[in-house]
Amino acid sequence: MNYENSLEFARRMDANDVLGPYREKFHYPRINDKDVIYFTGNSLGLQPKIAKGYVDNIMQDWANLAVEGHFYAQKPWWDYHERLANPLAKIVGALPEEVSVMNTLSVNLHFLMVSFYRPSKKRFKIICEEKAFPSDQYMLQSQVRFHGYDPSEAIVEVKKRKGEHFWRTADVCAKIDEVGEELALVLIGGVNYYNGQVFDMETITKAGRTAGAIVGWDLAHAVGNVELKLHRWEVDFAAWCSYKYMNSGPGNASGIFVHERYLDKKDIPRFEGWWGTKKETRFLMKPEFEPIETADAWQVSNPPVLSLAPYLASLELFEAVGMDALLDKQRLLTGYLEFILRAIDKEVDSTFEIITPEQRGCQLSVFLHGEGRPLFEYLMKNGVIVDWREPNVIRLAPAPFYCSFEDMYQFGQILKMGILSK
Repeated sequence: MNYENSLEFARRMDANDVLGPYREKFHYPRINDKDVIYFTGNSLGLQPKIAKGYVDNIMQDWANLAVEGHFYAQKPWWDYHERLANPLAKIVGALPEEVSVMNTLSVNLHFLMVSFYRPSKKRFKIICEEKAFPSDQYMLQSQVRFHGYDPSEAIVEVKKRKGEHFWRTADVCAKIDEVGEELALVLIGGVNYYNGQVFDMETITKAGRTAGAIVGWDLAHAVGNVELKLHRWEVDFAAWCSYKYMNSGPGNASGIFVHERYLDKKDIPRFEGWWGTKKETRFLMKPEFEPIETADAWQVSNPPVLSLAPYLASLELFEAVGMDALLDKQRLLTGYLEFILRAIDKEVDSTFEIITPEQRGCQLSVFLHGEGRPLFEYLMKNGVIVDWREPNVIRLAPAPFYCSFEDMYQFGQILKMGILSK
C-alpha cells in the first residue's frame, strides 16, 4: 500500500472501507465538542449501541417474570452463556464445545491452573515471558507457592536480548529445551500488553508439548485482535477477558478454551460447582458431580447474565463482520498509523521509536525519545485518548471496528502541534 500523509488520502480510504458504517454503531466520548480519536481499545473497547437493549431485555424479564426468567425469558437465563460459544469459537479458532464464558480473566487462569499445573518432584517449573502482565506474575507466584515451591526456582522467565524490545521465538524454544524434563507448564501472554508483540503461538505450543509440558495462553490482548487457531495448534488451555477488543464492558466476563482431548476426562482435577454438572441432572441435586462434556464443566456458578448480555451484543457485531474483514482493515489501519508516525517524525525535531515488532495486531507502542508526559497530556486534552506506560511509552491501538483512516491523519496533525507548541 502506498500511503499518503494527506486528508484527501485518508478520506478516500474511509470511503472504500467496508467496515466504515460500523463506526456509527458505537458510542464515543466527546472532548471539545468532538468525538474523540480513541486509541485505547486495548484497555477498554467502546460501547456498542445495541448493548443497552440486551441488558434492558434482561431487566424487563426480571421485572415481569422474576425467578421464572431462568426458563421463560426471551433468552432463558439458565443457558444464556451457551449462546456465546459458537461466535467465540469462530474468533479463537476452536470447536464450540471447547469454549465457555464465566468469571473474570485472572480468576479463570487460577481455575485452569488447578487442572493444568500439576507439578511433580521432577516437573515443576513454569516458563513465562519476563515482565509479564502483573496479574499473571502474581497468579503464577501464588500458584507455585501454593504447591510448596519457591517462585525464584520454579518460574523461569524468557528475556529479551540486550538492546531489543521484543522476544525472539528461537529464544523461547531454546528456553523450553533448556528446562527440559523439569518443565511442567508454559504460560505466556499471546500478545504482550506493553510492546504489542504477537508471539508465535503455534511454534511455541508445539515446542512446549514436544517437551512434555502443558501449554496455556493468556489471550487478553489477542482475542478479537489477531488470528487464533487454538484447536488446530493443539493449545491445552487459554483464557481471555472480553472488555478490550471484544467491547463487552468494564471488568466483564472472561472466556476460556479447553482442548477437546480433556473434555471427556471425568477424573481431571478441577474446582467443581453445580453449573458444571450435566444439565439433564443439575436440578435433581444429586451428590455426585457429573461433568458436562464441554468446557462448561469448568463453570462453578450460574452465569451472570447481566454481564453476559453486552458481551452477546458485541458478538453479534463480530458475527456480522467476521474476523477476516476485521484483520484486513487492522493491517491497513495499523500500517497507516505507522506511516503517519514516521512522517511526523521527519517533520519535527523529535524521535519516535516504535518498539512493536512486525509480528503485531492493532497496537503500536511508541517510545517518545526527547518527549515526556506533557505530550501525552496534550494529546488527551485535544481529543486523542491514548495510554501512557512508564517510563516514556504511549500505546496506540486503532481498533478496526470504530477507528478510521481520517482518525490516523488527524492524530498526526495533533501530535505535530503538541510537539511544536512546547
